[in-house]
Amino acid sequence: MTFQNISKSKLTLAFISIVITFFVWQQGLRDSLNRPSVSFDIGQKEQEIAVLSAQSIPSNLEKFFIINDPVDQINKSLSEVSFEELTERNKLIRIITSESNDLTIYKNISQDFENKNFKFLIDEIEKKSNNNSYKPSSDKFDLFKGDRFLYHLLSRKFDFDDSSLITKSFSNKMFLKILAIRLIPLLTILIGSILALKILWTSISLKKVGWQEIKSLDLELIDMVLLIAGGFVVLGEVVSPLFSISLVELLSKNISNELSQSLKIFFGYLFMAIPPLVIIYYQIKSLDGVFSFKKDYIQFNFFPIKYAISQGIKGWLTIVPFVLLISLIMNSLIDNQNGSNPLLEIVLNNNNYLSFFLLFVTTTLLAPLFEEIIFRGILLPTLSRDFGVISGIVISAFIFSLAHLSLGEMLPLFVLGIGLAITRIASGSLFSSVIMHSLWNGLTFLNLFLLRT
Repeated sequence: MTFQNISKSKLTLAFISIVITFFVWQQGLRDSLNRPSVSFDIGQKEQEIAVLSAQSIPSNLEKFFIINDPVDQINKSLSEVSFEELTERNKLIRIITSESNDLTIYKNISQDFENKNFKFLIDEIEKKSNNNSYKPSSDKFDLFKGDRFLYHLLSRKFDFDDSSLITKSFSNKMFLKILAIRLIPLLTILIGSILALKILWTSISLKKVGWQEIKSLDLELIDMVLLIAGGFVVLGEVVSPLFSISLVELLSKNISNELSQSLKIFFGYLFMAIPPLVIIYYQIKSLDGVFSFKKDYIQFNFFPIKYAISQGIKGWLTIVPFVLLISLIMNSLIDNQNGSNPLLEIVLNNNNYLSFFLLFVTTTLLAPLFEEIIFRGILLPTLSRDFGVISGIVISAFIFSLAHLSLGEMLPLFVLGIGLAITRIASGSLFSSVIMHSLWNGLTFLNLFLLRT
């Protein structure tokens, strides 16, 4: 890249944008280390569903769904975490599932709870520990019927019947959930592995990789700096939240916290997308003198629609085994990885259907479309033109993983970014990578949705 024909103002803007981006991203990655990993909550939710589905699991399938007692597994997991770091609900679950009835092992335990109902339970558990024959009326625990797993634990602790709440039909529903949670990833991995081997064999047999022609806009690398650093980071991640948060605060005075939280994410993403898209608009207009939606500047190549969609599905299935393998290796090498996307925890613990719908639209429609336009529509072709296809794929995937500001998820996101880039080039269609990205986010969203009890 030469700087002779580039204006000083453009160079100055690019330099300032890079400096700000460096500080924003390094701070974001550092902050991600302080965010807990959502994998702990996901594992616990899955065990809770296994407990609630127990009466509906066929005896010949019990070994597949329940290897060890899920309650014991939950207690073991909670015991590995400092008691002070647990949520109030998990503190209570740890106490209830503990084999010891001696509450003195938790010093000043009542002070750890702000929830009055939980404090009431602590008092009941303490009475039980002091007098093993103590058996309160089950009516005392009606307040906790909204949390079926907790209610079930209480029925075991205080020996009362919970069949009116944990009904056969409810247990069947939980069994279908655990069936989907276990089988969908396995089937996806199996099909994806077969597809990956088939693609590898075809490439070896033909001694070539079937890349489609990738057309880049006549933009320079400095334009990419202004787009990513200036538009995506400085204007999108730093400036636009000031407006989106203010807007949501005006709208959310009389609505639930869950809905308010989802609106912040929804509008936050919309406002974040505006600056980079406006920059792309003017970059294209500066090249053609006019911007026309009829022209497919970034090779969406919607048609033939069946081909574009099938390539997106194929790319998604093929990359799943690789991303999950990397995640598995990282989990085995690094205990208690932090840095999960906070959106995952919000989805997992959300019980408002309107809020859930907003999160679904954001994660499966807005995010894939916006991110694919930026990273595979503009950035990838430009990098591939200047550095070659392989380097373009690797560099764009690295920037894609960095942009998510999650150190714990950076490597899996890097692999996903490589898969999205390959799908974009192999299919010759940006729409295919949008479909693939949407399916990836959708599968994650579906899994979190199923884990809700």
